[in-house]
Amino acid sequence: MRNIDLDSLEIFQAVVTEGGISRAAQKLHRVQSNISTRIKQLEQRLDTRLFLRQGRSLRLSPEGEVLLGYADKLLRLAAEAEASLSGGPPSGTLRIGSMESTAAARLPPLLSRYHQLYPQVDIVIATDTADGLLQRLLQYDIDVAFVAEPVLHNALDTRRVFLEELVLLSPPSRAEAPTAANASGATLIAFRSGCAYRRYLEEWLRQSGVVPGAVIEVSSYHTIIACVAAGTGIAVVPRSVLEVVPEYANLQLYPLPGRIAKIHTLLAWRQDYGGAKLDALKQILAA
Repeated sequence: MRNIDLDSLEIFQAVVTEGGISRAAQKLHRVQSNISTRIKQLEQRLDTRLFLRQGRSLRLSPEGEVLLGYADKLLRLAAEAEASLSGGPPSGTLRIGSMESTAAARLPPLLSRYHQLYPQVDIVIATDTADGLLQRLLQYDIDVAFVAEPVLHNALDTRRVFLEELVLLSPPSRAEAPTAANASGATLIAFRSGCAYRRYLEEWLRQSGVVPGAVIEVSSYHTIIACVAAGTGIAVVPRSVLEVVPEYANLQLYPLPGRIAKIHTLLAWRQDYGGAKLDALKQILAA
């Protein structure tokens, strides 16, 4: 049985991304009839409809959605293989996932250096919680991710790249240090479930037999700090973030105890992912 060729997958992908056969033909410098024929041949080869035709418009069928996911992966792997074997400088697109804290405090100088050394690489940044990033990494939505330890997926490789000191933020009006004992009933200001630092805070309180109050979920460190400053509750943040967010000046900072005082940030990537772009990133991180 013949396998699907990459040329057919490229045509199929172009029809999807360009929104139709005519635009795909323009992008690929082919005539429309050739694109239409190749799509029909691919559907016959797979014995399924990849597009649902509504007048002159096309939309993906459920089977087409499945194929698109595989097409994206296969075409990306083919491009990476060609780049790795060409011996030339890194090129193409590097999709980096990052926690908000790392993106704000750690990545700007790193990305600047990468761009200076390898201007032919287009960098795309996506932010999410640590759990969200790992899921996106495993689903091939991103190439590498900066996440807090630990990472327990057998399909992923990791390297320690940053060491973050976690601190507890308290409103300036609070009379006593927010230890685990007196944090009972306190409102927690945090990212949504899946945030590694929120998980560390909740584990610390749970192991101390403390039940916090409500959790207010926000989507940025600026909002976290503003809520704490307003007296809404307490929060845990990496100290490196505070160095780039001046609004924390009037807040009280307290070190966290034991193993959660300092947490490593890991660079994570799939074991089947490699090549010049990843090697270049590792080299910059090690410098």
